Order: sequence, then C-alpha cells, then structure tokens
Amino acid sequence: MVQTTPKIAEQYSKVRRRTETLCQPLKEEDTVVQPIVDVSPPKWHLGHTTWFFENFLLVEHLPTYKHYNKQLNYIFNSYYESQGERILRSNRGNLTRPTLAEVLDYRAHVDKHMLQILEKAEDDKKLMDWIELGLQHEMQHQELLVTDIKYILGNNPLFPKYSKQGTSKTPSKSLEQKMLGISAGIYDIGYQGDEFYFDNEKGRHKVYLEDFEISNKLVTNREYLGFMQDGGYEKFGYWLSEGWEWVKNLETKAPLYWFFSQGKWWQFTMQGLKEIDLDEPVMHVSYYEAEAFARWKGMRLPTEFEWEVACNIYGNQADESCNLLESEIYHTNKQHANSNDFIGNLWEWTSSAYLPYPHYQQAAGALGEYNGKFMVNQMVLRGGSAATPLAQIRPSYRNFFHADKQWQFTGIRLANFI
Repeated sequence: MVQTTPKIAEQYSKVRRRTETLCQPLKEEDTVVQPIVDVSPPKWHLGHTTWFFENFLLVEHLPTYKHYNKQLNYIFNSYYESQGERILRSNRGNLTRPTLAEVLDYRAHVDKHMLQILEKAEDDKKLMDWIELGLQHEMQHQELLVTDIKYILGNNPLFPKYSKQGTSKTPSKSLEQKMLGISAGIYDIGYQGDEFYFDNEKGRHKVYLEDFEISNKLVTNREYLGFMQDGGYEKFGYWLSEGWEWVKNLETKAPLYWFFSQGKWWQFTMQGLKEIDLDEPVMHVSYYEAEAFARWKGMRLPTEFEWEVACNIYGNQADESCNLLESEIYHTNKQHANSNDFIGNLWEWTSSAYLPYPHYQQAAGALGEYNGKFMVNQMVLRGGSAATPLAQIRPSYRNFFHADKQWQFTGIRLANFI
C-alpha cells in the first residue's frame, strides 16, 4: 500500500533524527576511529546514509538539485560498483576531512532538498519504493552504528561509558529451559505480507523438515563459562578446521568484550565494564564459537528454516531473560515472562549458508547490489537483537555475516534431531 505524503515525510524525519541521536553521546574523536576493517567510523555512517539519499533519490528525481560536494561520492560510496570508484573500506578511519560539522551540514542539505521529493512521492510508486529502501538502509546502519560504537569504546583501555543511564533488569527466572518439539513435515518459508521486505526474503517456498527439537531459550553466560572451564578453547575436537585455526591464530579464549581480572570475568557494556551476569544470554560470539559450543553440548545449531518454523509456531515475543537493554538506545519489546524468546534478543547463528531462495533473480543496477552479490561464504543469522530497529524485526529477516565475526550482538540457540 502506498503511504500518504505526510506519513512518509514524518517517517523520513524520524529515521534521520535517530541516526544523529545515536551519535550525540560521542565525542568528536570517537566518530573518526576505525579499530578494525569491520568497524566503520560513526562519521562515515552519518555521511554514507546521506549519500544514499542524495545519489539514488535527489540526483535521479530532482532535476534542479545541485550536489553538496561531488567529491563526497568517492568517500561515502560503500560497495556499489555501479556508482564509481571509492576509498578502500579499511581507509575510512583516515578521513579527518570532511569534519563532523561538515558531515552534519551535508545531512541538513540533503534533508532540506528531500522535502521536495517527499512532496511528490505519493503518486510515484517507484519513487516510494526507493524512499522506503533508503529508510530501511539507514535503519540497518543504525544497528551497525550501535555495534561499531560499542567496539570503538570497548577497545579503548579506559572503557568509556556510552551512556550513564541503563535499563538493565534482572533476567526472568520464570522461563525454564526446555526443548520444543516440531514434527516432520513440509513447511512454508519466506516473507508473506504487505509490508516492506528485502529481496533475500522473497520467494516463499516449501521445505521438508525432519522431526527436531529446539531450545526455548538462548545459551547463557553460565553455560558458556562451563564450556570454557572444560577446556573448550583448548580442545580441537570441538572445532571446525577453520574455527580451530581462528582460535590458534588469534589466541581466542572467550567471547568478545570478556576480560578476566581479579579472579573474575568482566564484560564491557555501554555503561562500561561490569562483572559477568551468569544468567544473561552469552553474546558477541562467532559462528565458530557457537558451533563448537553446540558440539560440546552434544547438540547442533538449527538451520534457518527450522528457526523460522519454530518462531512461527511457538511465538516471537521477546522475553525478560535477555538483559541487553544497556541504554536508552535500545528498544524494549513487549515483555512476556512465560513466552519463548525467539525475536529481538540476539542475532542467532544458524547452520545455514547464505544462499538465494528458489527462483531468486538479482535485480539490475544498484538495487541488485544490495543483497545478491554477498551470497557466498557467509552464514545466516535470525531473530534480530536489542540493537535492531523494531521495524526490521520479523521472522523472515535474513541477516548474514562471515563465520569469524563477533562484534555483532550474536548469541546461540541449540537444536537437535528427535
């Protein structure tokens, strides 16, 4: 359904404001840092999401528009080969110029001219589709902003706090761990509905699943610490070959942001360094770690199809067992103490490779570069996290990352054949 102009204009303003709000607690120096290639500086996120609207909407649909600065195309293009040359991803942290003030001015310039686009959007479905994609794209970068900001602050030896106010709560004790059984059969997979979805969710199709069971809860810090204390990072038998090489090369001993000091395990949060809460879900683990833990438990990770079916059958409400609400940047889903926490707590690794659904066809041009060209050497994650904008949390959403990545808000759910 095509939205009315006032609604899309309001939505546009809300999304754009939230990106800047996420950056407000930062010092200007924080916005330039790039500790690793996976982490983009917050200033770059501010510019790139603006470039998206300028490049794909203003330039294409507003004949009178004049670029803020054409040189910014080289700086803020991410991976769009069709849009020309760009700096290496690893060099984004070298951008002392443009300044943060200039990037914010760039955002204001683009927002001002986007109002003219929004005024005529109602009668142009193609234009509305691009606006919606631009907003969804910015929301994805809002989640990346959260993860990148945490990495930037968490790798500073001073462990600076992003926010002094936290909304952490004691994890629910009412939801006991149990395995949920699902019978063998043919099930429908993929997006169904009238709202926005990404093209990698398209192509609803049938899959056959064997009898299986899946945990109603995510693996906790207590459980994962048991794996560590049993020599989980020292015994090669639990690990895939690539995972074992990853452990040895990086000398990995624990999830990301875990530190052992004064005889205790500590974890960096958005409010600084805190002692590990054993009842919280373990987070910031790679696929290698998730898969090794599952082997240690004598179980396995669910496929993305098993996960989606289980989510649709047993419910998709968030549960209080997740204690990710570290600051005001995180949303709070409706809390149901006795529900199954399939959605909105942590991104959950599945055992499924990121591949196209049946009949998937990559769109032509820049639109086709959005998801399709990444369908190789990556694993699917499901569920969303407390850093994911609510508008993007749904059972069919397919996130994807390489198996070694820890910096996203990732967790573990176990499954088994019956």
